Amino acid sequence: MTSQQLLLAASLISLPFASIAQDKFANTITAADLEKHLRILAADDMEGRETGTRGQRKAADYIASQFTAEGLKPIVKEADGKLGYLQPYTLYKKNWGDFYVSAGGKRFEPQKDFMPNGLLYLPTETTYETVFAGYGIGETNYDDYAGRDVKGKAVVVLDDEPKAADGKKLVSGTSDASKWGGPNGWRAKSLLAKEKGAAQLFIVSAESAEAFKQLLTQRSAMQARFNRLSLKPGAENVGSVGVFLITSDMAAALLNTSAATLNQTMTQLAQATKPIASSLTGSIEMKADRVDEKTESSNVLGFIEGTDKKDEVLVVSSHYDHIGISADGQINNGANDDGSGTVSVLEIAQAFAKAKAAGKGPRRSILFLTVSGEEKGLLGSQYYADMSPVIPLEKTVADLNIDMVGRVDDIHLGKSDNYIYVIGSDKLSSELHKISEETNQKYIKMDLDYKYNDPQDSQRIYYRSDHYNFAKHKIPIIFYFNGLHPDYHKPTDDIEKIDFKLAEKSARLVFYTAWEIANRDQRLVVDSNKQ
Repeated sequence: MTSQQLLLAASLISLPFASIAQDKFANTITAADLEKHLRILAADDMEGRETGTRGQRKAADYIASQFTAEGLKPIVKEADGKLGYLQPYTLYKKNWGDFYVSAGGKRFEPQKDFMPNGLLYLPTETTYETVFAGYGIGETNYDDYAGRDVKGKAVVVLDDEPKAADGKKLVSGTSDASKWGGPNGWRAKSLLAKEKGAAQLFIVSAESAEAFKQLLTQRSAMQARFNRLSLKPGAENVGSVGVFLITSDMAAALLNTSAATLNQTMTQLAQATKPIASSLTGSIEMKADRVDEKTESSNVLGFIEGTDKKDEVLVVSSHYDHIGISADGQINNGANDDGSGTVSVLEIAQAFAKAKAAGKGPRRSILFLTVSGEEKGLLGSQYYADMSPVIPLEKTVADLNIDMVGRVDDIHLGKSDNYIYVIGSDKLSSELHKISEETNQKYIKMDLDYKYNDPQDSQRIYYRSDHYNFAKHKIPIIFYFNGLHPDYHKPTDDIEKIDFKLAEKSARLVFYTAWEIANRDQRLVVDSNKQ
């Protein structure tokens, strides 16, 4: 037998043992251990882990203690020159100062008469002409902006999207909401308004004061997360398009008309199959001043050094923050969002630490990155990737991000729960996508659902978790996700509803995928740009 034949035979013999080694360490990731960690991180005394609060700091300390216990290296340089697990960063809370909209002799105020969505800074009173633009939709078959000049104006539009008599949406021609409808339709409408040159956008989202109060309650979590914190102080977004949810009564005042006339126009629009001409216009004065307030937060980093390829680093990430305590005093424990992802990272880190202790450590280094600030706009991962990457981005080979993997979503209720949404695996690297599918087929055999990987996804899930701050730097990513559920961003997202066997299976899939990436001969090739 030649030396080459001996080498080939040895390699073939070693393959089953390599697989056995992986299985041994993957099997240390258990439902029981995931539950043990989550009962601590999603407990009431963590106070909902809101970024910048005592509960968030307590959660950070717990994660750091687990990294210490498992022997992960601290990698963040501290002020005294020592290395630690916490990566501190400063955030600036944008509190409203003098903020109002005046029209028709009436003064309207935030959270009482209207709800601002997003960051706006307008330090001096400014006058705008107002114009009504139907539903604010811009499609070939339904264009509310056709023939309308809205440049520099405040545009008033209706929420949701028009329907035909049979209930089907006019834009899509089906019963499914298009990007213009549903609770996130305002995103598409605001982007289009900005594209058309509008200065402000007012969306009629409630027809009465009582309905508006309900809207405030329903969207309190959204208000808490929308750009209330920033990584930079000062007056950013001066002159940006503000988005406001308002009542029909306020809309009538903005358009210098009566509630009855506006309601008649709204009824005509609802009954029509195409946009209708409207001469409703008016004038407003508004001011939106903001004041900075500092708050401190931190990411938590644990590091396992590789062997012959240790200068190349794989990131495994999650966010450990949540939305804190509601106005009515209820604690949002965030068991699924993203307690499930964070405890998965802890278990995967433990598995790799055990492998390293047994002499089976990864060839590439692995950074276990748990971030805060996600619920405030992906700020913790933005700080890491844009401002202070502990590992240079050019040495970062991929990010495997885990967010909300402990629940079965409405789409899969009553069906198989052996699934996970895989998002972004093919966006930047065809190799990563292939590794993802082959690893799953070899070890886990979950149904990989690509619903939210669709570029036309109206939820825009690809852009809504921390992996995106790596993807925008052309670093390949996979986002693991089990979908939305009725308890999303509510106090009812509690540990009793977590499917720990599902979370175990998902975490093991991430472990096996990380093992393949960390131990392959060649670094992943970036050969695609489907973002």
